[in-house]
Amino acid sequence: MSLDRMRLGGSLAAAVTFSVVLAGCGSAPAPSGAPAAAPAADGAAVRVVASTNVYGSIVSAIGGDRVAVTSIIDSPDADPHEYESTPADAAAVNEAQLVVVNGGGYDGFATKLVDAAAAKPTVIDVVELSGLEPAPAAAPEPAEAGTDEHGHEHGEFNEHVWYSLPTVEKLADRLAADLAATDPAGAATYTGNATSFKGQVDGLIAKLDAIKTAHGGDKVAITEPVPLYTVQDAGLENLTPEEFSEAVEEGNDPPVAVLNETLQLFTAKTVKALLANAQTESPSTTQVEQAATAAGIPVVPVTETLPAGVDDYIAWQTGQIDQLSSALGTPAS
Repeated sequence: MSLDRMRLGGSLAAAVTFSVVLAGCGSAPAPSGAPAAAPAADGAAVRVVASTNVYGSIVSAIGGDRVAVTSIIDSPDADPHEYESTPADAAAVNEAQLVVVNGGGYDGFATKLVDAAAAKPTVIDVVELSGLEPAPAAAPEPAEAGTDEHGHEHGEFNEHVWYSLPTVEKLADRLAADLAATDPAGAATYTGNATSFKGQVDGLIAKLDAIKTAHGGDKVAITEPVPLYTVQDAGLENLTPEEFSEAVEEGNDPPVAVLNETLQLFTAKTVKALLANAQTESPSTTQVEQAATAAGIPVVPVTETLPAGVDDYIAWQTGQIDQLSSALGTPAS
């Protein structure tokens, strides 16, 4: 039986404040024959559109007051998998000089907006930039067995690449280069901001390394694949049945046997923490969180987009990583 994927915003998002692929281009110029977006005029802010506020916050960190950023998804209630763009979104992309998309099938609405724009902006596809997945040769085929309704396969690639800290550092460098190409007068500012930002990301990597040193091999569970790069980089082992986390991500009920297998992780106290997507709730995730709480296993809330009241990527990730460290028994450094 299918269920609607429910996004939780408002008070819950505030409570965790700190707690279509672009073919062939990671940073794509305008196609031959297409009008390119105009370069920044002297003193004018570079117009940038990001598919989500996660990427918007990173653009702001690199661009500072030399950029004007529009994040299409800027609410914890919106689901990038299911988002339907608006005329205002189309207008923003049509006027943008740079667009940042996640790619990998996560935010196909953004790719469609770029394809429909009259003036083609430079595009950064972060999945392609990451090097974590070979760039596909063509757009995804219609959904078939083994794929979700968005036409991309699960179990092969985790598209939530903004949780990959090395990828975020690559993005900082690419943003500095592409912003400088549009606004040469700001090149030194962009490079300096990228260097400073990457230093902060290095601090996050150090926190994960510390968890790995103290707790490498510890077992955890998740409700969705969202934080798996964090789990991997912290040296932790995810024991959640893949069929459970994929079903939740796709808005489906996992089979009863799979749900029971997942619940057993908590009743048997096989895992030390549960990383739960605080922006999505279903009967299955509620049961899992209740089982963890009843067993005295800490629940670490994570989110796909910035929670309400948070506009800084580093602060957001610091809060989540520190909560994970504390849940495993090591106070945050």
